[in-house]
Amino acid sequence: MSYKVAVASSDGKFINQHFGWAQQFMIFEIDDEGEYKFLELRENTPACDVEGHTEDAMTRSVKLISDCDAVLASQIGPAAVDVLVDNGIEPYMAPTFIDEALKELASMKKGVNKE
Repeated sequence: MSYKVAVASSDGKFINQHFGWAQQFMIFEIDDEGEYKFLELRENTPACDVEGHTEDAMTRSVKLISDCDAVLASQIGPAAVDVLVDNGIEPYMAPTFIDEALKELASMKKGVNKE
Protein backbone atom coordinates (compact mmCIF):
# COMPACT_ATOMS: atom_id res chain seq x y z
CA MET A 1 0.00 0.00 0.00
CA SER A 2 1.49 3.35 -1.00
CA TYR A 3 2.15 6.13 1.47
CA LYS A 4 1.81 9.81 0.48
CA VAL A 5 4.02 12.45 2.05
CA ALA A 6 3.80 16.25 1.90
CA VAL A 7 7.16 18.02 2.21
CA ALA A 8 7.52 21.68 3.19
CA SER A 9 10.41 22.92 1.05
CA SER A 10 11.12 26.14 -0.79
CA ASP A 11 14.01 24.79 -2.86
CA GLY A 12 13.10 21.17 -3.60
CA LYS A 13 16.26 19.87 -1.92
CA PHE A 14 16.05 20.65 1.78
CA ILE A 15 13.12 20.53 4.23
CA ASN A 16 13.43 24.17 5.15
CA GLN A 17 9.95 25.50 5.86
CA HIS A 18 7.95 25.64 9.08
CA PHE A 19 4.57 23.99 8.51
CA GLY A 20 2.64 27.18 9.28
CA TRP A 21 4.83 29.29 6.98
CA ALA A 22 5.01 26.83 4.08
CA GLN A 23 4.20 28.41 0.73
CA GLN A 24 4.20 25.06 -1.02
CA PHE A 25 4.20 21.34 -0.40
CA MET A 26 5.99 18.81 -2.57
CA ILE A 27 3.97 15.60 -2.67
CA PHE A 28 5.81 12.26 -2.80
CA GLU A 29 4.60 8.68 -2.85
CA ILE A 30 6.44 5.83 -1.13
CA ASP A 31 5.63 2.36 -2.46
CA ASP A 32 5.71 -1.02 -0.72
CA GLU A 33 9.32 -1.56 -1.78
CA GLY A 34 10.42 1.64 -0.04
CA GLU A 35 10.96 3.52 -3.30
CA TYR A 36 9.64 7.06 -3.54
CA LYS A 37 8.72 9.37 -6.39
CA PHE A 38 7.68 12.99 -6.73
CA LEU A 39 4.02 13.40 -7.70
CA GLU A 40 3.25 17.11 -7.71
CA LEU A 41 3.79 20.55 -6.21
CA ARG A 42 0.90 22.17 -4.33
CA GLU A 43 0.89 25.92 -3.73
CA ASN A 44 -0.22 26.90 -0.22
CA THR A 45 -1.34 30.08 1.48
CA PRO A 46 0.68 29.99 4.73
CA ALA A 47 -1.42 29.49 7.85
CA CYS A 48 0.79 31.76 9.95
CA ASP A 49 1.81 35.38 9.74
CA VAL A 50 3.55 37.78 12.12
CA GLU A 51 0.49 37.78 14.39
CA GLY A 52 0.16 33.99 14.60
CA HIS A 53 -2.31 31.77 12.78
CA THR A 54 -6.04 31.61 12.34
CA GLU A 55 -8.01 28.40 12.62
CA ASP A 56 -9.42 28.89 9.11
CA ALA A 57 -5.95 29.28 7.61
CA MET A 58 -4.66 26.20 9.43
CA THR A 59 -7.69 24.22 8.25
CA ARG A 60 -7.00 25.26 4.62
CA SER A 61 -3.36 24.12 4.84
CA VAL A 62 -4.34 20.78 6.36
CA LYS A 63 -7.12 20.30 3.80
CA LEU A 64 -4.60 20.91 0.99
CA ILE A 65 -2.63 17.83 2.11
CA SER A 66 -5.54 15.81 3.50
CA ASP A 67 -4.87 12.93 1.08
CA CYS A 68 -1.36 12.55 2.53
CA ASP A 69 -0.38 10.17 5.32
CA ALA A 70 2.47 12.32 6.66
CA VAL A 71 4.01 15.76 6.46
CA LEU A 72 7.70 16.63 6.77
CA ALA A 73 8.59 20.18 7.84
CA SER A 74 11.52 21.91 9.52
CA GLN A 75 9.28 22.84 12.46
CA ILE A 76 5.66 22.18 13.37
CA GLY A 77 3.97 24.02 16.22
CA PRO A 78 1.92 22.18 18.85
CA ALA A 79 -1.42 23.51 17.56
CA ALA A 80 -0.59 22.34 14.03
CA VAL A 81 0.54 18.94 15.34
CA ASP A 82 -2.86 18.52 17.02
CA VAL A 83 -4.78 19.47 13.87
CA LEU A 84 -2.65 17.22 11.67
CA VAL A 85 -2.99 14.22 13.99
CA ASP A 86 -6.75 14.81 14.30
CA ASN A 87 -6.89 14.60 10.50
CA GLY A 88 -4.89 11.38 10.29
CA ILE A 89 -1.66 13.02 9.07
CA GLU A 90 1.57 12.05 10.85
CA PRO A 91 3.71 15.15 11.52
CA TYR A 92 7.51 14.85 11.34
CA MET A 93 10.04 17.60 12.03
CA ALA A 94 13.00 16.84 9.80
CA PRO A 95 15.21 19.83 8.94
CA THR A 96 17.37 17.80 6.57
CA PHE A 97 17.68 16.92 2.91
CA ILE A 98 14.44 15.66 1.36
CA ASP A 99 16.11 12.51 -0.02
CA GLU A 100 17.51 11.58 3.40
CA ALA A 101 14.19 12.11 5.18
CA LEU A 102 12.21 10.17 2.58
CA LYS A 103 14.69 7.27 2.67
CA GLU A 104 14.42 7.14 6.47
CA LEU A 105 10.62 7.33 6.40
CA ALA A 106 10.46 4.68 3.67
CA SER A 107 12.71 2.43 5.74
CA MET A 108 10.52 2.91 8.82
CA LYS A 109 7.32 2.20 6.88
CA LYS A 110 8.81 -0.81 5.10
CA GLY A 111 9.74 -2.28 8.49
CA VAL A 112 6.23 -1.67 9.82
CA ASN A 113 4.64 -3.29 6.77
CA LYS A 114 6.72 -6.48 7.24
CA GLU A 115 5.41 -7.11 10.76
